[in-house]
Amino acid sequence: MSVSSSSELVNVLGVGDQPIQFGELVPRLRRYGLLPAFLKELILDQAIAAIPLTEPESTKAVEQFRHQHQLTSDDQCHAFLVQRGLTPTDLEPIALRDRQLQKFKLETWGNKVESYFLQRKTQLDRVLYSLIRTQEAGLAQELYFRIQDDGQPFADLARQFSEGQEAQTGGLIGPVELSVPHPALAKMLSISQPGQLWPPARVGDWFVVVRLEKFLPAKLDDPTRQRLLEELFNTWIGEQVQKALESHLS
Repeated sequence: MSVSSSSELVNVLGVGDQPIQFGELVPRLRRYGLLPAFLKELILDQAIAAIPLTEPESTKAVEQFRHQHQLTSDDQCHAFLVQRGLTPTDLEPIALRDRQLQKFKLETWGNKVESYFLQRKTQLDRVLYSLIRTQEAGLAQELYFRIQDDGQPFADLARQFSEGQEAQTGGLIGPVELSVPHPALAKMLSISQPGQLWPPARVGDWFVVVRLEKFLPAKLDDPTRQRLLEELFNTWIGEQVQKALESHLS
């Protein structure tokens, strides 16, 4: 992409031999489905404009950026810039912007993560469970009794009779967060004790026999903290972009 010279510099972008007026850019961004992403970046620029970085922070930010993108040689750096249509002077501002954004997230939502974790904990708790599902109510009842009364191995019956992919693992699923299973199944698991076998229940289109194997409560460790911070940020930026789009279209 090139920019035309002299008096047309402010008015025209040249892509190949096709001139594009600046007045066409927003309509084109909208038609190409790129307007939300463009507005997001503008909103972020405004949000982080007042976030200062010390000299050591700036130096570290550039080092981390180069390490993250494996820019350990001049050739790698050149290829990275060319692939993205950047110039060498763009590298440092991009690296600093990443660091400013991280500081903005921490300063804005860092003290809200713990309370948000308590709101989300029931969805973040993980379970390991065994499942047999079938569309035949009578078969589900029979399998339940064969496990409960006859002591037949759950895994063997799941491999033979379960109609989902869990048959390949002997019915064993997980560990998965409680937000993953069907809500009715998640509710059963959330109030189960390890080893508890449930009688057949209707869940969606299936009759299921389920047993909780292990309950793994969520912990607010560093990865979870970072994940929740990103969730809070993404909720905010999504709302800001939507407001900007509505304002643009009104």
